[in-house]
Amino acid sequence: MTDAAAVLRVLDAVRPAEVWLAGGWGVDALLGHRTREHRDLDLLHRRDQEPAVLEALAALGYRETRDLRPVRFVLSDGATELDLHPLVFAEDGSAVQAADDRGATFPYPADCFVTGRLLGVPVPCISVAQQVFFHQGYEPRPHDLADMRHLREAFGVDTHF
Repeated sequence: MTDAAAVLRVLDAVRPAEVWLAGGWGVDALLGHRTREHRDLDLLHRRDQEPAVLEALAALGYRETRDLRPVRFVLSDGATELDLHPLVFAEDGSAVQAADDRGATFPYPADCFVTGRLLGVPVPCISVAQQVFFHQGYEPRPHDLADMRHLREAFGVDTHF
């Protein structure tokens, strides 16, 4: 998905369900502009809203192509992939995402759900700190290095690579 307008169409389609941009488009939302080409769109969503999200995306022509639940699953319209990550929320606004099928989880503190901008439009995304948290513990690819460099330059944060 290389077009910010297409990202906005996906976000509009799933409303009123709650989703947040993560990954490369999430970084771009934090920065307020597109920094690179993107092969997919990472979307976090409330697991309890998954049926509504899937229905809205099906109306746009997306079909499930890969099931890696409980961690994530992939939808495609033949040209674009959406990588969906189900979250389970606590009463305090924090959330967890399954990390494997044995009960491990990734934490999402309540304050990590923020607003960025694409094409000047406010969009839900995850915070700089949460982006940095998830970009650790693996061998970075060139786009990961670029994403972290952009966050360091724009926000003065330390990253793991």
